[in-house]
Amino acid sequence: MKKIVYIFALVFVSPLSLFAAEDSAVDECTETYNKTLTGDWGGARASLCNQGMNVDLVHKSDVLSTVAGGIKQGTAWLGHTEVGVGLDLEKLWGWDKMTAFVLYHSQLGSKFNANYVGSFMGVDNIETGVNGTQFYQAWVQKNFAEDRFSLLGGLYAIDSEFYVTETSGLFLQPPYGMANDLAQSNGPPIFPIGALALRLKYVADDFSVQYALMDGVPGDPNNPYGTHIRLDKGDGSLSIVEFGYAPKLSGEGAEGREYFNKTAVGYWRYSSRFADLDPAVVDALGNPIRHASQGAYFLAERTLFVEDDQPSNGLSGFVRFGTATSSIHQADKTGSVGLHYHGLLDGRDDDMAGIAVTVNHASDKYRMLNNSSSIETNVEAIYRAQINPWFALQPTVQYINHPNMDPVLKNIWVLGVRAEIGL
Repeated sequence: MKKIVYIFALVFVSPLSLFAAEDSAVDECTETYNKTLTGDWGGARASLCNQGMNVDLVHKSDVLSTVAGGIKQGTAWLGHTEVGVGLDLEKLWGWDKMTAFVLYHSQLGSKFNANYVGSFMGVDNIETGVNGTQFYQAWVQKNFAEDRFSLLGGLYAIDSEFYVTETSGLFLQPPYGMANDLAQSNGPPIFPIGALALRLKYVADDFSVQYALMDGVPGDPNNPYGTHIRLDKGDGSLSIVEFGYAPKLSGEGAEGREYFNKTAVGYWRYSSRFADLDPAVVDALGNPIRHASQGAYFLAERTLFVEDDQPSNGLSGFVRFGTATSSIHQADKTGSVGLHYHGLLDGRDDDMAGIAVTVNHASDKYRMLNNSSSIETNVEAIYRAQINPWFALQPTVQYINHPNMDPVLKNIWVLGVRAEIGL
């Protein structure tokens, strides 16, 4: 990987003398990369960073076991590796207020939920339908009007900015990234596949509004391997808009304090229409009745309290709720609530602990057609132990009630651990 980065730098940014020695022996970039497993690569990584190119590598390995219920008992390994390159194009080439970002990743290992668990929402946020490698994001952004406006274009994933709460990112279960009401729709551009998109954002003090328009069918459904950008007839588009309010903490004691205060509402809709869940619902000519796929959501996260002697530590919470068209989706409503404590144990200020609950409500039509239960409820308790700056272990305990709303499938207990390495 080190050789690949050197070649990339020589081909694209060699005119800038990126490998020139820095005036200061230790700078912010050097300190950052010295906290990774592979370090500063003899000064090359920090030199790239100082000239506008940040290279971040992360590997995650998960081992999970079903100890009760589900499809079957057993243990599986899942792996995920990603390379992210952030570019400050103003530093690199003098392109005023422009940035770019590329994220390439790979997935390996078993299909744990599909083969062992069988839940609606899944149990691990790095599990994918097939193993492979692809570009997840590759976009360019231009800022205007003192950075209040920004326009982004390229390969984009909506779960990088829309419908997300920072405090829920601790958990392994998938709906604490993108919630299930939107994730279940017609292949939205969320992990692991992005879509060709335009995103416009406006930020004014504590308020923000963002809108994205993207390909309605990311990638190539007939070829899930590799990176594909196709704009086929009939794909349609997906639109999403979000209004946010996030007042900043100011005044005495603000510096160094962990602080979350965000509220947002959003709405999404596909331009294409989709067949009713019930194949018997047809028009006078015998064609399936088709409906709009759309939904709305609300989210909030708050700092509940901070420790007096350690303002970077404390308790935060989040709540999220969303809806989706009931006539075409399995779940018409989903909701999550959770708590996140930074520095729960004395002397372990970098550790995090959390507990969260998600409820997925089956639509009336889905229950009628499948004789299903009305809800699937998922609970996760997790602890992230930061062993050193580049290595963390996250043991997790999960309980799933009425998996996939299936009245026959037994309730599930899952035990697991994630090892995360900053390379």
